[in-house]
Amino acid sequence: MDVLVIGGSRFMGRRLTFRLLAAGHRVTLLNRGLAADPFRQAVRRLRADRHGPSFADALKGLRFDAAVDFQAFSAADARSAVDALRGRLGHYVAVSSGQVYLVRQGGDSTPPWTEEDYPGPLTAEPEHPDDHGEWLYGVGKRAMEDVLREACAREAFPATVLRLPIVEGEGDPSRRLESYIWRLLDGGPLLLPDAGTLVRHVYAGDVARSIGDILGAPRTFGEAYNLCQDEMPTLQEFIELLGDILGASGPVIPTTRARLVAHGLDPRAVSPFSTPWMSLLDPAKAQRDLGFRHEPLREYLGHIAGSILAHAPTEPPRGYALRAEELAVAGRPEDCI
Repeated sequence: MDVLVIGGSRFMGRRLTFRLLAAGHRVTLLNRGLAADPFRQAVRRLRADRHGPSFADALKGLRFDAAVDFQAFSAADARSAVDALRGRLGHYVAVSSGQVYLVRQGGDSTPPWTEEDYPGPLTAEPEHPDDHGEWLYGVGKRAMEDVLREACAREAFPATVLRLPIVEGEGDPSRRLESYIWRLLDGGPLLLPDAGTLVRHVYAGDVARSIGDILGAPRTFGEAYNLCQDEMPTLQEFIELLGDILGASGPVIPTTRARLVAHGLDPRAVSPFSTPWMSLLDPAKAQRDLGFRHEPLREYLGHIAGSILAHAPTEPPRGYALRAEELAVAGRPEDCI
């Protein structure tokens, strides 16, 4: 199978490309070429800006059995993919986000969200810069999905959408999980806002496997699927499990975002998963229709922790520079729950 991977030079794209090559597929990477990849002569490379006019020029006259798009963030991105690949593509898989549910007005639906919870009006545009950026991301992903859904209905464009929550994996450039590992291993308390929030992430390896399994499957055309882990611990249970895997003894101390802000600390830097923009999905449809199975939480966290410890970065992740201030707050009982 000839597979086009749009993006593909970082994290999830690399993981998928390795899997496709190992399965004997021919892979073409389309990206701007700003980040080196490890594939040498094993892949073909096209250089273009995914969001500019060079995208269509790079694909002119080419045909693919399937394409996986990690870089579609808007209606314009989806339209450009449909226009550039129309009639010359067997299957298009768009990587979307669980945030398409977070920007929808709640109505009667409650998390974990199923695919049937997608329709509905949008929430009001938030004013705070942090929330506004997250809202725009979710709205853009919805617009992208809507264009693909219309193209599938109008002209049988063979599109499938995969909705992902926070993605965990070896080599994650966000270093979010790693930030907890640094704090757990230094032996000091770990402050945790929103400690009771339920957590359902997804392992990058399981996403790559699932994409490889569905490429070229007509039964998925026009469908959207949630992919996520089975377990649904609280955030505190999730971090305590990570500590147990590491053999770390530092206590986890629940607190609130407001208390951290009052002491000049950015809650997202102290605890990247303490955010209202962490989606909670239901994977039942993917399990039923695709046979999707997810590696157990303890096992995949162990893989990631082992990789981080084996290739420990010399520079700490974002926010760790203020660790002394965190420890000072942790020493005040009035600032803990």
